[in-house]
Amino acid sequence: MTKALEGTHVGVTLPQIKRTWQQARDAALELDRLKFDSVWVCDHMYGVPNPALPIFEAWSQLAAIAAITEHVQLGTLVTPPFFRNVGVLAKQVATIDHVSSGRTIMGLGAGWFPPEFEAYGNPFPSLGQRMQCLEESAQALRSLWTEPSTTLDGRHVQLKDAVCEPKPVRTPPILIGGTGERVLMGIVARHADIWNNMAVTQSQLGAKIEALRRRCEEEARDFDTLAVSQQCVVIIEENENAARASLEKASKVYGGHMGAGLEEHGIWGTPDRVIEAIERHRALGCSGFVIEFFGRDTRVPAQLFAETVLPHYRDQASV
Repeated sequence: MTKALEGTHVGVTLPQIKRTWQQARDAALELDRLKFDSVWVCDHMYGVPNPALPIFEAWSQLAAIAAITEHVQLGTLVTPPFFRNVGVLAKQVATIDHVSSGRTIMGLGAGWFPPEFEAYGNPFPSLGQRMQCLEESAQALRSLWTEPSTTLDGRHVQLKDAVCEPKPVRTPPILIGGTGERVLMGIVARHADIWNNMAVTQSQLGAKIEALRRRCEEEARDFDTLAVSQQCVVIIEENENAARASLEKASKVYGGHMGAGLEEHGIWGTPDRVIEAIERHRALGCSGFVIEFFGRDTRVPAQLFAETVLPHYRDQASV
């Protein structure tokens, strides 16, 4: 198995919650023009934590983005089991992969917000059962994308001679996001191409990577074939005073999920300081970043990042 993300992969989240299609479209076109490696959306039915917050459906939004962009890869952070029939999901992703000429990344996770499952009539079982369904889903998706037909008699996923044609242009890399060091990382070691560390545990990245190494050893998986990415807020400003002011604003905006340990462990500051923070992550074994730029119009910090930080990694960035 070859590594899914070579060099330093820099992805960016798209406007999705309380934003218009025009805002999402404009951001995607700009990120594509600036040659970022990927764009990402969250896969929620509700604008967490308030169900009344408007949010675009993830794979529909990515299908539209696929048609108007040329370079960026396209992924979800992350798609949970029980939202969709896995066979139908495989067809959706394969279709988007053709629209994008082979640029999809399949992000998977266990899910955690019961109301958005139960309100739509979907089960939200125990964490153990969700993990089991996550593993069955990863198995099913890869098989549907690579085998002539797929039969799987799992506890949660049942397929009988299911065919997914046309196959994707490339077999979409499977990203699994989460923090569990035993069960989830075991699934990662068995089935994933990329593991994504959540923003809430960004300060624990080094310890999490070591736990993942142990799971890979137990599963006889070559750790070097697995890419590690970090979900993170990035605050970038031209000078220290502006960076400090933005950090204070961000600390008020983000709660414990995205904003945990932001000042001490996050990526923020002037371009030089941002590079230093990225290098600290890379030294731990992190090769990819899924960035949420802080700012009302994220194209502004994205442009500064592209002009001042990306050139340091262009020779090794993935295509």
